[in-house]
Amino acid sequence: MADLTFYTNPQSRGQIVRWMLEEVGAPYETVLLDYGTTMKAPDYLALNPMGKVPAIRHGDAVVTEGAAICAYLADTFPDAGLAPSAGSPDRGAYYRWLFFGAGPVEMAVTNRYNKWDPTPEQEAMVGYGSYTRVLDMLEQLVGRGPYLLGERFSAVDVYLGSQIIWGTQFGTMEKRAGFEEYIGRVTGREAYQRAKAIDGKLIAEAQAAQQQG
Repeated sequence: MADLTFYTNPQSRGQIVRWMLEEVGAPYETVLLDYGTTMKAPDYLALNPMGKVPAIRHGDAVVTEGAAICAYLADTFPDAGLAPSAGSPDRGAYYRWLFFGAGPVEMAVTNRYNKWDPTPEQEAMVGYGSYTRVLDMLEQLVGRGPYLLGERFSAVDVYLGSQIIWGTQFGTMEKRAGFEEYIGRVTGREAYQRAKAIDGKLIAEAQAAQQQG
């Protein structure tokens, strides 16, 4: 039995963590949860009272929230090279952009999807300012190098890169200059392809089971 357990649903943000786990390369066990049933069951709520996925258990440590899980895995498995070392000039940028994805990007895209944008007067109190400003920043960021930290692929590309991939795919994010080239680089990675194949198979199996039921 693996020391690392991954709780997910293949049609969720768990796909981000699946990709991160494949990049890390450590063995892990997957526990699949269904919305509204096992995801809200007492045993899982004891692990994550939010009743959301993804989550991981690593030994006695429980980590929830996609960005936190990516950061934890990068630090716990340093041989994968997915985080700049402490004291590195890139360490600040690493934290900056990882949590830019978890905060401003997540909020801006969610609010836009739900058809709410802050007025100019409200922008001062909204953490991300405006949807347009967030996308302007992302457009600048992808133009700085092959990856979001420049020449180095990192957990930032897994987490924030996933948001760019999904946003442009599902229409919640405008297709800006450089997004397509950047997406092509990160989705060509072997770990990404493995993760997509695993979740794609799980989704197909779930859909087939629904049709038979």
